[in-house]
Amino acid sequence: MAPSQEVEPMESGHVGPHPSYIEIAKPYIFEPKIKECLIVAGVSEAKDGNIRLQGVAWIDSVRKAMHLPVRTYNTAAVYYHKFRLVHPDSNGYIDAAAAALFAACKIEDTLKKSKEILCAAYNLKLIPAEQLTPDDQLFENHSKTIIGLERLMLEASGFDFRNRYPQNLVLKMAKHYHVDRDTVGKTAYNISLDLYRTFAPLKQTTATMAIACVELSGRICEQPVPDLEAGKTYKRWRISRPEVMETLLDLLDLYTHHRASTIVGQDHALETFISIRIALNQEASANKYPRHFQSHKKWPITNGAKAANGVTDSKTKKPVTPITSPRDESLRDISSPTANGGSKPGLKEGTVRFMLNPQRARDEKDAVAEFFKVEQEEYEVEVLPETKRMRSFKAEVEPTVPTSLRGGPVGRSGNAQGKSHEGLRKGNGRLEHKVLVRGGPPTTQDEVAGRASKRKKRRRGR
Repeated sequence: MAPSQEVEPMESGHVGPHPSYIEIAKPYIFEPKIKECLIVAGVSEAKDGNIRLQGVAWIDSVRKAMHLPVRTYNTAAVYYHKFRLVHPDSNGYIDAAAAALFAACKIEDTLKKSKEILCAAYNLKLIPAEQLTPDDQLFENHSKTIIGLERLMLEASGFDFRNRYPQNLVLKMAKHYHVDRDTVGKTAYNISLDLYRTFAPLKQTTATMAIACVELSGRICEQPVPDLEAGKTYKRWRISRPEVMETLLDLLDLYTHHRASTIVGQDHALETFISIRIALNQEASANKYPRHFQSHKKWPITNGAKAANGVTDSKTKKPVTPITSPRDESLRDISSPTANGGSKPGLKEGTVRFMLNPQRARDEKDAVAEFFKVEQEEYEVEVLPETKRMRSFKAEVEPTVPTSLRGGPVGRSGNAQGKSHEGLRKGNGRLEHKVLVRGGPPTTQDEVAGRASKRKKRRRGR
């Protein structure tokens, strides 16, 4: 019968070095995953909202003091949000915000030292005569802490350096739809800055954020843009109305509950935002839009990015963009060591490797899994009955006596010729002998029983 094979998964008792874990970078994190991270961390939404606003406000004030561009602010805010989802128990929001800004300066090629960032934040509270320099010993220990948190910041983001900047698209849309530059255009730009105080940059594409900012600016300034509200360009940008609606409601939640911590909220009355929210809620209820939209479509949205890191399709051998669809599967749990060298509960042993292309990670996992399969073969053997088995066993172990031994010296000395012998002759016809060491002189004993005694008798007779 042909052997049957049972293959066990590679995770169960593999032998040899661990094949490592592959973490696929996810540039989009949706609302269900965000709430799941907050529940696991044991942090309420109200507390997380306050810490999030304080951290982004700190990043915004320091980057203005250091004259950093807006793209550095966008990247730092996104990295800060991702870090807080993975490490909500870090030592305050200042360390996390400083580490996020420090990493963003490297990514956006606006290099600043950690001491310079801490010095700029410290000098915001002092008059020019009392301000310190970055070389002061006061920032030495704090600077080491920021450098240590930088590694956790990159791990929390999955080493994904692909970022989105909606400000450029906001200005182009404002110019395309011929809106007032000083009112609607400026308000839309400020709304794009306030947008990073929410989780919307983690969930939406650049086009979705830009359209939501321009539309909300037109509603606030009472200069609506009918083409945007009707959604005539949604198909071109491969977005939908529920996505824009979710972004608008996130902004209105920010302006309604934390109006003092924003740029646009301080310039307009609370009733303005409430009236806009009522109108949007009526539209969402009429069209049955969910509050938090998550589509399952796989659209190859690239945002103008090119293929990087030599990523190619394994089947067509053509370069593909590492940008995954914004409606891809939710972000997996990212487990990484803590800043003090310990590990979080549930951390798996083994090396964690980060990749951008999901197809490349799947191909590698399938190739490696072939070497960690445990195969077992089963055979069916026919078992003989007890009597037949014993007879065959005796026939195999019973020694056969050569015919030459029957008429040998043993027969001539008086031994029975029909008895079985314990010794066997060698190729030259002689028996094997053993030398027995005793108290007297050595005597020679044949392996055939009774041979030694007969030799002694013949010697004594002589």
